[in-house]
Amino acid sequence: MTLFAKKSVIAALAMAVASAAGVAQENVVNVYSGRHYQTDEALYSGFTKATGIKVNRIEASEDAIIERIRNEGARSPADLMITVDAGRLWRAEQAGLFQPVKSKTLEQRIPENLREPGGHWFGFSQRARVIAYNKDKVRPGEITSYEQLADAKWKGRVCMRSSTNIYNLSLMGAFIDHLGAEKAERWAKGVRENLAQEPKGGDTDQLKAVAAGQCDVTISNQYYYARLARSQKPDEKQVAEKIAIVFPNQNSWGTHVNISGAGVLKNAPHRENAVKFLEYLASDEAQRYFADGNNEWPAVRGVKVDNPVLNALGDFKADRLNVAALGRNQPNSQKIYDRVAWK
Repeated sequence: MTLFAKKSVIAALAMAVASAAGVAQENVVNVYSGRHYQTDEALYSGFTKATGIKVNRIEASEDAIIERIRNEGARSPADLMITVDAGRLWRAEQAGLFQPVKSKTLEQRIPENLREPGGHWFGFSQRARVIAYNKDKVRPGEITSYEQLADAKWKGRVCMRSSTNIYNLSLMGAFIDHLGAEKAERWAKGVRENLAQEPKGGDTDQLKAVAAGQCDVTISNQYYYARLARSQKPDEKQVAEKIAIVFPNQNSWGTHVNISGAGVLKNAPHRENAVKFLEYLASDEAQRYFADGNNEWPAVRGVKVDNPVLNALGDFKADRLNVAALGRNQPNSQKIYDRVAWK
């Protein structure tokens, strides 16, 4: 081989190494998201502006995301999974998709009860599962706890969504922890007997049913009410005006709260950037985006938000149960609902 040829080979190898290094050091983070809120654009653009790291993302249902990550295996380009509800994060954790993260920023800013104890996933916003009632049918103070929904006085007056819904599974998971499985099942049986109609639709449908007089009371995540109250559509604002919100169990363990959260995936090719993204989600700026964009409360204590509906709802005592318990109790939750024939 001539000297020129040797130099050409060396140059080509150097270019290949440089190219490979460039790929390895690519300044991106790849996110698989189960959150489908247009307002989250501010989170992604805010992170890029703050760090210079580009966010690539794929949005799909949680089940589809988990299956995709499994199929991609060690070759997966995904760095992070973001989704709603601790129960779904628990499912991904049980599938072995996450790796633990040790971050002083996350440990200092995210309350202990809103993160998985081993650091596999973290909650970045809170959503409360509140009671909503028709102001023409129910007096203020007439219902103050979840347990009361099983009382005979509410027979034929309750609307609820399906028991297979993750929000209701997580709520039952909290009941199991606080009341024990036997009492939790009695509650589920009582509520099932009090239903005004068979479970159908989402939380917004339950709120509309209450406003329309199809039932008197329901359970919903608070941001569904906030969306109606902040809507520019007269018919949706009218729904919010006809109902009132109660934070249940203020004299016991507090109102059930769940999270939107995220974790770094086991085979993340850009792990450092992924951790930076998690830490950004815990920043005051990102926490305000959660509150203003999707009417969720910040996970970080002390962050002031400019959301008129959330601020009008006021402060409340939240359940301090670690959200990991909601997932751990999930299989038993579904068995209880099935036994009482809550569809």
